[in-house]
Amino acid sequence: MRGLLCWLVLLFLLQPWESQLQLAGPRCHTGPLDLVFVIDSSRSVRPFEFETMRQFLVGLLRGLNVGPNATRVGVIQYSSQVQSVFPLRAFSRREDMERAIRDLVPLAQGTMTGLAIQYAMNVAFKRGRYRQKAAVIVIDGRPQDRVARWRRHRPHVFLVESFDLIQEFGLQFQSRLCAIDYCSFGNHSCQHECVSTPGGPRCHCREGHDLQPDGRSCQVRDLCNGVDHGCEFQCVSEGLSYRCLCPEGRQLQADGKSCDRCREGHVDLVLLVDGSKSVRPQNFELVKRFVNQIVDFLDVSPEGTRVGLVQFSSRVRTEFPLGRYGTAAEVKQAVLAVEYMERGTMTGLALRHMVEHSFSEAQGARPRALNVPRVGLVFTDGRSQDDISVWAARAKEEGIAMYAVGVGKAVEAELREIASEPAELHVSYAPDFGTMTHLLQNLRSSICPEEGISAGTELRSPCECESLVEFQGRTSANPNGLLNRSLAQLTARLEHLENQLANQK
Repeated sequence: MRGLLCWLVLLFLLQPWESQLQLAGPRCHTGPLDLVFVIDSSRSVRPFEFETMRQFLVGLLRGLNVGPNATRVGVIQYSSQVQSVFPLRAFSRREDMERAIRDLVPLAQGTMTGLAIQYAMNVAFKRGRYRQKAAVIVIDGRPQDRVARWRRHRPHVFLVESFDLIQEFGLQFQSRLCAIDYCSFGNHSCQHECVSTPGGPRCHCREGHDLQPDGRSCQVRDLCNGVDHGCEFQCVSEGLSYRCLCPEGRQLQADGKSCDRCREGHVDLVLLVDGSKSVRPQNFELVKRFVNQIVDFLDVSPEGTRVGLVQFSSRVRTEFPLGRYGTAAEVKQAVLAVEYMERGTMTGLALRHMVEHSFSEAQGARPRALNVPRVGLVFTDGRSQDDISVWAARAKEEGIAMYAVGVGKAVEAELREIASEPAELHVSYAPDFGTMTHLLQNLRSSICPEEGISAGTELRSPCECESLVEFQGRTSANPNGLLNRSLAQLTARLEHLENQLANQK
């Protein structure tokens, strides 16, 4: 028969009920429905078990909206034969149906389940062409005839082993058959919304949130992991959208994604990175990430800031010179490609290489006549295995602004000797590789010149006629300012010489 929905309930080890099953909530309101219960009353069903089934049927009836134009109910019992307890059209009132069920006497013979199903299909559902049809077949043991043809209904087979499971079947039966709003009884501890489904109440989260494993609580969806946000530094999810953040001290640009860079002046920057064995491979990767975070706040371009990288261990290797890459993206990609050398720590040799080669015009440094600041940044994690004093002093004599970044077992005295004066502005230290990022803001404010040649200024030789006229104009406009600056520089130089003489004594 087409359009038949069949539930098969297998009853094993049933416990007697002290009270009658009551389905919570409003009665089931359906369209025209014909519902037939097929009950096993064979010899294997003991009297208290049959009474359990009787109460089970009464409880289900009380959850139905019974009537000629709503749900019509029929009951069949079977053993070795089939008996119609009452057909679909016999009663229109629930009370009459309950009375007939309570008066039911079991047949107490064999178990011809296939015969009972065939009777229900051919006789019980003979009329009612335009009505929905459903059968609930209750059996407690193995049939004595064939029921293979009914296997297609297996999604609706329930094994009931206890009172709680019987009640669960009653709820599932009612929810699949009826349009019940479970959420009308409460929100079932849902954090956001309760949704009624055929299987019962389910919790649902508002848009932009994900349901957690407990099935009740909701968590804001991390949109940054699911979209191409394009944030230069950090993406933060906020409800249905996200926003980009910049590191402390840097401002978000008008595009909402990029951060401002060091645009106050041009710089030729050479980074000397310690690649000795003590650094270890995993920490060397952190060093490369740190270098790229420095590159992030620089305005890298052929006319702006140029960046070169030198790695040192027992020997020195130029990874890329100042003039090779013209964008920050190219520099960062080259940094990530650097391979760890893993040997000794010849910091003095690295300083010599920087002074003699890295800041040469052949390596991409701009001519001294253009007055582009030259900056050297030495990154090390331990004591140098060679002397650093000669070439540390030579670097500063050559006008290179030197910065020293130490990590872990780096020696403070060596860091101060490498760095320019005052050491407080040119020396940075982190106890371990994982905490290096807090040094970035200090380096940014130090490396980015507060006064320098802006990105839009044409670089000219100071000996050109236009430059001389501009210099004369500035000095004429503020002669006292120039004199004061010159006196301050001279005083500082004299103090430095006096300190050196005092140390020699």
